[in-house]
Amino acid sequence: MSVRPSTPEPASAEPTTPELRINGSIATIRLRNPAYANRLSPNDLDVIRAHIDKVNKSAQVLVLKFIADGKYFCSGYDISSLAADAAPSSLYFGDTVDIVERARPVTIAAINGGVYGGGTDLSLACDFRVGVPDTNMFMPAAKLGLHFYPGGMIRYVTRLGLNNAKRLFLTCEKILAPEMLSIGFLNEIVAADALQSRVDELSAQLAGMAPLALLGIKKHLNLIARGELDDAAIRAAVLHSEQSEDMKEGALAWKEKRAAKFTGDSLKSQ
Repeated sequence: MSVRPSTPEPASAEPTTPELRINGSIATIRLRNPAYANRLSPNDLDVIRAHIDKVNKSAQVLVLKFIADGKYFCSGYDISSLAADAAPSSLYFGDTVDIVERARPVTIAAINGGVYGGGTDLSLACDFRVGVPDTNMFMPAAKLGLHFYPGGMIRYVTRLGLNNAKRLFLTCEKILAPEMLSIGFLNEIVAADALQSRVDELSAQLAGMAPLALLGIKKHLNLIARGELDDAAIRAAVLHSEQSEDMKEGALAWKEKRAAKFTGDSLKSQ
């Protein structure tokens, strides 16, 4: 989908649309609208879709990080845009987050502070979520009178469990980092000044895995969470990996007690 034309910003204004950078096997999408808690407008969603499409087509990218400027990670959909006749429904936000969940690379959310509304779902769509002690979250949909979209409710239930999903959706309570960790919203909490280095470390660790196995396992775990087990596809992926050059290299590196040097080749030379 093409990016919607937006009103040009003054030459002196800092750009606020999400930015994509690719550095070898690691890509980064940066949310850079801190003045509005990194809320996402319809145009921002189009930009994110274009970024994901580019990343998915970049075979060398194995990891995609989401980072944010300011003291908030993301406050979700810019609901003020719903007042415009041409603005898409909040379903468009949900469909975009579904695209993030299905992204080819392994995804990491570097949650630097508050995360609200659809921003919580964007976080849950990522494979890993690293937060800081000041991280907090709430889901205000019911308080705003807005029914949440299907993909987000699925993510809440499959990531956090039905009881936690009901509590967070129906009471709109704010919870803090320790509880976010205990219910599985966060994978870990690190000091604020260590967030970047920890996410970089995790990114490098993931990027060091065998691409065929890394990306295939990520894909099928997410499908299983949605109740979409494809036994035949997983069996085919197992056989495919067993014939790969990377499997051969991984076994040899294990035997020689050294780091493997994966190439991403999918099949042994015939």
